[in-house]
Amino acid sequence: MRFVIKGINVSDGLDNAHANPPLDAETATGRWRRFRPHKKRLLEHLLAEQYYLCCYSELRADEADLGYHIEHVVNKGMVPARTFDYENLSASAIQSERIPTLSSGEVFGGHTPGKMVAYDEALFISCRNPDCEKAFAYLSDGRVVPRQDLSIADSERAQYTINLLNLNSPYLVVLRRNWWDTLDFELDEYLGQGLDLTILAKQDLLPIDGKLKSFFSLTRRFYGPVAETVLSRGQTSD
Repeated sequence: MRFVIKGINVSDGLDNAHANPPLDAETATGRWRRFRPHKKRLLEHLLAEQYYLCCYSELRADEADLGYHIEHVVNKGMVPARTFDYENLSASAIQSERIPTLSSGEVFGGHTPGKMVAYDEALFISCRNPDCEKAFAYLSDGRVVPRQDLSIADSERAQYTINLLNLNSPYLVVLRRNWWDTLDFELDEYLGQGLDLTILAKQDLLPIDGKLKSFFSLTRRFYGPVAETVLSRGQTSD
């Protein structure tokens, strides 16, 4: 999970709706449904803000043909007044119409059964938490797990979040494992030819046309200190 830094809201419709927020779950659901004319532009803005990565899984859901939806980080039914709160909105895989393309055990992110109902906010690690990236470790077999250096309480929070969002969905595990194997293969080729590894890391870690590759945090972990060097320069990949 990558910390989502919010920019400036560009939707006047959202501001107007939030000026008179709904006070109960039923009203929130109805008003959000009627907000449909504004959703396309808002989603495009959220995607640009997130470099097109799903706010939970870091999947490029456009490339996976799953699409995105506007996610309420704190569910509408939990806090109806935040239904139109820009700070509470992010782009998450999967577009509603694409859910049937996955089996029930493969669905992840904002559409999981646990995330669509009231959850434990005290345990949930949100993509709006600046420290969210420090909670998870990405393994070569494609799994995501709590980092080993966490306290017991923080490890429990990380595992709760993994389970709630189904971040170890078989679908995601296969994609992450394949990506790790691809990185490993490219690394061997570069090292075998004596090429500068920072060039390869730059291609995998920096935005291209405002978009990052899937699984940024996994890639960052794979490259280790080289990744930190590349990211500290803050350049854009060609």
